[in-house]
Amino acid sequence: MKFIVDNQLPAALARWISARGEDAVHVLDLALDTTPDVDIWSRASAEGRIVVSKDEDFFHLANRADDTGRLLWVRIGNCRTAALLARFESAWPGIEQSFAAGHRIVLLP
Repeated sequence: MKFIVDNQLPAALARWISARGEDAVHVLDLALDTTPDVDIWSRASAEGRIVVSKDEDFFHLANRADDTGRLLWVRIGNCRTAALLARFESAWPGIEQSFAAGHRIVLLP
């Protein structure tokens, strides 16, 4: 799978996902940190990337009637990077299974 991690989440998350054998980039890696969400969404969709974000705007973009983009919607409150990565570690198998099963929006509470 291919991922793009949004600005509200640390670049360390993209590295963590990459360490699991996935193709992951952070918006900073692509100089997209000031780019509007809709443009990030369009680029991610064109590249077959799953957007990883806390931003509700991406949830609305993912719910458009004719959209095919995918979203990993992170609903964890503000926390240290170590706590965020620990949550991803425990949830990762389920996240992979959900996307493999064809879900377009996966929630990480």
